[in-house]
Amino acid sequence: MKNNNKEAINYVLMSASENNVKFIRLWFSDILGNLKGFAITIDELEDVMNNGASFDGSSIQASVRDTETDKVALPDPSTFEILPWRTKATVARIFCNILDSNGNPSDSDGRNILIKNLSEAKKLGFTFYVSPEMEYYYGRNENNFLDSSDQSEYFDQTSTEMIESDLRRDTVLTLEQMGIPVKHSHHEVSKGQHEIDLRHTDALTMADSIMTFKVVAKELANLSGINATFMPRPYNDRHGSGMHTHMSLFEGNKNLFFDDTLEYKLSKLGRQFIAGLIAHASEICVVTNQWVNSYKRLIPGLEAPTYSSWSTNNFGDLIRVPSFSSGKEDSLRVEYRAPDSSSNPYLLFSVLLASGLDGIKKQMKIENPIDLDINKLSNKELKKYGVIKLPETLKEAIDIAESSKLLKSSLGNNAFEILLNNKHQEWKNFSSYVTDYEISKYQNL
Repeated sequence: MKNNNKEAINYVLMSASENNVKFIRLWFSDILGNLKGFAITIDELEDVMNNGASFDGSSIQASVRDTETDKVALPDPSTFEILPWRTKATVARIFCNILDSNGNPSDSDGRNILIKNLSEAKKLGFTFYVSPEMEYYYGRNENNFLDSSDQSEYFDQTSTEMIESDLRRDTVLTLEQMGIPVKHSHHEVSKGQHEIDLRHTDALTMADSIMTFKVVAKELANLSGINATFMPRPYNDRHGSGMHTHMSLFEGNKNLFFDDTLEYKLSKLGRQFIAGLIAHASEICVVTNQWVNSYKRLIPGLEAPTYSSWSTNNFGDLIRVPSFSSGKEDSLRVEYRAPDSSSNPYLLFSVLLASGLDGIKKQMKIENPIDLDINKLSNKELKKYGVIKLPETLKEAIDIAESSKLLKSSLGNNAFEILLNNKHQEWKNFSSYVTDYEISKYQNL
């Protein structure tokens, strides 16, 4: 398999020449969403654009890599961008699809997996749009402890730590410079916590944008002696960082989730999509919340979901259908509140789409929203409303995921096995690690 889009390739070569680019970083991710890549010089660019570049592909298996496997990184010409913060020499980045040694799309590459799932949606006439709310913390590393002197709170405009406010602003400007539009940015609820919301676009473009966003936030912070972390919950006494994901299905220019004649203006297809998300919520937690630390965020009282419920105004539910202004029907969307900012966006969008489409294909039904505090309901009441508690630990999420037909079909058997092997290894490592809590609790016994 080669790049046959000569016009796009020529545009990349011309842009690189006009901007005096010296190095090009070939970017891709491992199965866990960690950014990987290697650099080529401008002299190699034309050949690599046409034929790809060989590398050891076991790196995309994350921590369970065993033997070296030959893979090819084939650049996607539409993702070529200059990295604005590189000053000593002009450097660009380009995302790659990973091929096996026979030139076929690698079934363990997250970008290929998302492309496959988007193709399934396209067969049904759907285009999948997403918009994430990226939450993260700024802080300084002091003796391996991340701390912030910022005392600001939700939506505060007068930050007590101006360098953090400036960093957030510079991050937005850099993203815009790289062609990634930003909808909102603001201080979040906890000190040192910030949020930047990316403007909705198609899921593949957004997954690439999220990978870029994390690099931009971290690189700019490092230049100021600050650390940006997307850890789900880095502090015991503060809220966790989520990545609430807004989703919609379009057919051409028509928002398929909107129906002016129905309650909440939510179409039958939209309700079926939500029903699919609720039905598969527990089994996809290993993707939406993939780390041990993810489950320190999914607890009552931290504005994070703990049950598979939906509403139009309760910020503690798993799914919310936000209100919208009259005349802006295109903005009606479904907000899925479980994911955190450290998830692999390619796999995340794949399983969210697959879950929603399963609800549509099977014409699943849901009751109207429960206008009650879910956390105060008894088990009998939860059962009555069809509400299921989400996994409380990574181990529980793994156990549920292992029998998931939806995960196997949406990720593919190989990626499914690689992902679960990584998660089993993480849980094993965590289970054998003596934490600070245990030392402070038991060392004097």
